[in-house]
Amino acid sequence: METPLTYEAAYAELQEIVTALENETISVDELALKVKRATQLVEFCQGKLKSTEAELDKIIKNPE
Repeated sequence: METPLTYEAAYAELQEIVTALENETISVDELALKVKRATQLVEFCQGKLKSTEAELDKIIKNPE
């Protein structure tokens, strides 16, 4: 059973990919896959931030 992805896990994985890219430790064979995964992680994190912002706005406007 796969654990659902969290913002923190996605951000950590994204940081690992960026570090590997900066240090040039990713092989040419892996490069496209890593960039594709990084794009997915960025989209996931952006979605999480937007949904959290919307929920916070809702809470602030209607505190109960």
